[in-house]
Amino acid sequence: MRWSRYLPLGSCFALLTVLTLATALLLFSSPDEKRMSIYSNVANYSVSVVERDNLDYVALLELLEPLGTVTAKASGDHWRFRYKQIDSEFIAGKHRARVQGSDLDLPANFLLENGRGLVPISSLNALLPRFLGGPFAFNQIARRLFVGNVAIHFTAQIDKTTPSKLVMNFTSPVNPMIATEPGRLRMVFTHEAVVAPGSQTLTFNSEVIPSASFQESNGTAELLITGNAPMMASFSNDGRTITIAAPSTTPPLTQGQMQSPAGPPPPPTVIASTGAPFAGNKHVFAVVDAAHGGDERGAALREDLPEKDVTLAMARALRTEMTARGLTTLLLRDGDLTLSLDQRAATTNSSGAAIYLSLHATTEGSGVRLYTALMPSGAASRGPFLDWSTAQTASQATSQIAQAAVTAELRNKQVPVRSFSAPLRPLNNITAAALAIEISPTTNNVSQLTSVEYQQLIAGAVATGVAAIRDRLQAERR
Repeated sequence: MRWSRYLPLGSCFALLTVLTLATALLLFSSPDEKRMSIYSNVANYSVSVVERDNLDYVALLELLEPLGTVTAKASGDHWRFRYKQIDSEFIAGKHRARVQGSDLDLPANFLLENGRGLVPISSLNALLPRFLGGPFAFNQIARRLFVGNVAIHFTAQIDKTTPSKLVMNFTSPVNPMIATEPGRLRMVFTHEAVVAPGSQTLTFNSEVIPSASFQESNGTAELLITGNAPMMASFSNDGRTITIAAPSTTPPLTQGQMQSPAGPPPPPTVIASTGAPFAGNKHVFAVVDAAHGGDERGAALREDLPEKDVTLAMARALRTEMTARGLTTLLLRDGDLTLSLDQRAATTNSSGAAIYLSLHATTEGSGVRLYTALMPSGAASRGPFLDWSTAQTASQATSQIAQAAVTAELRNKQVPVRSFSAPLRPLNNITAAALAIEISPTTNNVSQLTSVEYQQLIAGAVATGVAAIRDRLQAERR
């Protein structure tokens, strides 16, 4: 089986990149790891699911934290939890909870493990209305939660050309992982809220592509297309249209389009909001961006500790760790400088770096959060010039690989880590792999953020994760 990704460039057919199945399974997920995916207008993300007494449980704080302000406090076997302005109380080993002054029976006992409150997944349809106060839909079997009107619908129909091709139109841009093998093409949606059409099985009046099926499991959605000839996928309409056809149906490239696999693509060029172009080069492997700086202090982590000071210290530590692994690294700021988001993106793109790492710090949560971009709707790209607001589109797959590699290393170091996709700038404007890394203490002591040992622990794990995929990152920039 071959894993591949077609990367959209405006409405043009784009360059194919190949991953082996073994690499894909290694980098993206463990087949034994249970996950739950949450889709919302704020962020799309996933959380771990644990099994206790043959039942699936999820940490309530981790589930709701990206959607609003949360606090939690354990006192003996009592766990008090607040989401926005809604107070609740749970008792370890008991199946009764109290939310906003009203009792609620859980289908199984609440669990408290190292201060982490776990609720049975089967309780979410009863619990979430009290916290969210708005519409949601939860597919318990597939472990997919949709908060608000975020579902992505699609249509599929045969275009009776010769040979025929399957055209699928989605209501929002999508970027699935694609695997091909003789007679089958599989698309796996890990970050998109794609939902089933009217029927789980679709049949087409076509000898070339007779059918397709849709299924959901373990926090993902999958489309399996069956055919009687080799098939490949291409993107258009800013990622809203996927066309499945035999390779020979790919139209010839025109001037301004990305080159074919026979030759390397031209250096990326992005038009900034000022209209100035930035052409790529290959002198820097990584750009590390210490968030905030100068007039922008960032969060007040402590009365005497602005976020900008912590991110700069972390950036310097990360540069040291990256350099030690042979990865040439540029700091966007190596002092107390004020840089706009456009300046950060433009400098990164002009450097030709293979990866961009943005560093943030917070006192909320525990450990590290890793973010990849969640693409907004953008204007059409024209030839080699990419729309500024969606310049990251073609690099999203590589960004997710980097996210998975860094996640694995942080977990090896026993650092709590969670992964999200969110509409963050300047991630959306970067033409290379791009991650935002938000660091918080693992204890209640904010001074851990200024600890050299903690900074080196995080920096070492991030650098090791990036180094593990350096060949893939460099290949994307050729």
